Amino acid sequence: MSSGVIFLARSSTRASSEPASPLRERPPEPKRYKPTSEELLKWYRDMLLIRRFEERAGQLYGMGLIGGFCHLYIGQEAVVTGVQAALNPHDSIITGYRDHGHMLVAGIEARAVMAELTGRQAGISKGKGGSMHMFSVDHGFYGGHGIVAAQVPLGTGLAFAHKYKGDGGLAVTYFGDGASNQGQVYESFNMAELWKLPVIYVIENNQYAMGTSVNRASSEDQLFRRGESFRVPGIQVDGMDVCAVRGAAQTATEWVRAGKGPILLEMKTYRYRGHSMSDPAKYRSRDEVQAMREKSDCIEAAKRDLLAMGAATEASLKDIEKEVRAIVADAADFAETTPEPNPAELYTDVLVGTY
Repeated sequence: MSSGVIFLARSSTRASSEPASPLRERPPEPKRYKPTSEELLKWYRDMLLIRRFEERAGQLYGMGLIGGFCHLYIGQEAVVTGVQAALNPHDSIITGYRDHGHMLVAGIEARAVMAELTGRQAGISKGKGGSMHMFSVDHGFYGGHGIVAAQVPLGTGLAFAHKYKGDGGLAVTYFGDGASNQGQVYESFNMAELWKLPVIYVIENNQYAMGTSVNRASSEDQLFRRGESFRVPGIQVDGMDVCAVRGAAQTATEWVRAGKGPILLEMKTYRYRGHSMSDPAKYRSRDEVQAMREKSDCIEAAKRDLLAMGAATEASLKDIEKEVRAIVADAADFAETTPEPNPAELYTDVLVGTY
C-alpha cells in the first residue's frame, strides 16, 4: 500500500512539473493571389518556356546529345514560377537535380542552360556541370545538386549567411517528396528554427519520388506537417495553380522577413514524365497521367484565366507560343553547334583560389 502511495506521489509531482504547452503563432492561411494582366502574362510565358524547353531537352537526350541523367520538370512549372515571383533580386535559391526550370525562371538565358545540358563551353557551368549541376552566383542560384536532399543543409547555410550579413535576403530551398525522408532535412529544420533563419523550405511533392508513391513510402504523407516537431509551421498548397503558389509564397516571405524563422510549403504537384529520361514510369497508368493533364495542367489553367480576364486572346497567346518556340529552337541549335570545353578545363574551377 505504501509503495502505491509513493508511486502516486511521484506521478503527481512529475505531472505538475511539466510546463504548459505555449500557444504558438502560425502564419495566416494564404490567399490565392490576384495577378495583374502583366503578371499573369509573364507567368504564362515563363511556364510555357519551361515546358517547351524541357520537351526539346527530352528530344536531344533521345538523340544522344545530352549525356548522363536528365530529369525533366514537365508538369511542375507553376511551383518555381509562382515562388520566384514573390522573391527579391538578392534572395538565394537552391534545388536538386530537376533544375532546368529553376534556372530559366532565375533569368538565365535558354542558350546557356541548353548548352550546359549538351556539355558545351558556353554552358552556364562551362559544360562541366551538365543537367544536374548548374550554378550561377550572379543569378542567386546555388545549384542543382545530384545527392538526394544535399541541397537542404546547404540552403540552410545560405539562410545563415543572409542573417549573418544582415542583408535582408532569404533562401528558398526546394526538394522533393522522396528527399523529405532524408535525415539531414530534419537536422536542418532544427538548426533553422533554433537560429530563426530566413529560409523557406519548398517540398515539390510530385507524388512519386523516384518511382514509389508517397503514400507507400511515407508514414506521414501530409508532408506540410513534417516540420511540426521542430516548431516549423507548414502550409499545403495547390502546386498546379500558379496563383495559389504565388499567394502562399507571399505569406511565406512575409513570415520569414519578419524574423519569425523558417516555414515549410508543401506544393502538391505532378510530373508528367518519368523520374528521369531513363524511367519508363510503369508504376502508374497512362490514364492517370492523362487525367492530370486534362484536369489540372498549370499552363492551361493560366491560359483560361488570361482569356477570362480579357488579358489575352487566342491570337496573342499563339504569338507567345511562337516566340517561346523560337527561343527554344535557337537554344537547341546553339547547344548543338557551340564548341565543347578545351581539355585544359579539367584542371580549372577545382579549388577556390581566394577566400
